[in-house]
Amino acid sequence: MSQRLEQSLQQCALEHALLCSYHEQIQNLLRYVINGLLFEKDPPAFFGSKVRATLDTLWVCLKHTYGEQHETLKKWDSQRLSGELLTIEELLRSDIEAALVNDPATTDPLEVIFCYPGFKAIAAHRIAHVFYKHAIPLLPRMIAELAHEQTGIDIHPGAQIDSHFFIDHGTGVVIGETAIIGRKVTLYQGVTLGAKRFYRHEDGTVVKGQPRHPILEDGITVYSGATILGRIRIGQGSVIGGNVWLTESVPPKSRITQQHFLSSYFTDGDGI
Repeated sequence: MSQRLEQSLQQCALEHALLCSYHEQIQNLLRYVINGLLFEKDPPAFFGSKVRATLDTLWVCLKHTYGEQHETLKKWDSQRLSGELLTIEELLRSDIEAALVNDPATTDPLEVIFCYPGFKAIAAHRIAHVFYKHAIPLLPRMIAELAHEQTGIDIHPGAQIDSHFFIDHGTGVVIGETAIIGRKVTLYQGVTLGAKRFYRHEDGTVVKGQPRHPILEDGITVYSGATILGRIRIGQGSVIGGNVWLTESVPPKSRITQQHFLSSYFTDGDGI
């Protein structure tokens, strides 16, 4: 084990009871935020009690893990974070609407909220992204991984995703940290928005924070199994077909599909 890794582990404390507390409070946070925004008659009042209390407990967990002198945790403000979580209501409602518009299998918004893995994953992501923007350690990734475990959808909390986002079926979807997704985008199962390459320092460690994932403009549909890699731009209104491997930008309203195989029959000695 490297000395750097050993020092990092020694500086943190994450005993079993604390880990259980993280999981319990994150589950509470997801439930309170989603139900509070979609079903409570007075979301600000609900957030002022339930959500803020949960945030306070999560701060205690993080303080025990990283210590009171962690720069980000010294700036922690549960009231401010609660207020920012309130602002994702319209995004969540737009995601429900996107599912109802794009999926012929349902007409019931409650089905989308409680049964659709795509909605569960994007709702968790929108919550995690609030913490990611404030550089809060561990918590956004734990939220993302909990959603990943439950849905099979892996969205890095750093990804920027606009409104009316719909993931149909969803299993195997991967969205990288620096991906940017516009409005009214639909992804099907098995889609990867990944990095084509990343750079390393002279000592072999990877360069952090470089934009390395795709940009999808508004109104794009990406069908199952497609892989889109690198900092490329997919133009507005494009359709990317199933199992396509794409590493170059495409203009608006593109239709990208696999090449078709040509078959022929050899007769009377004809052939290559």
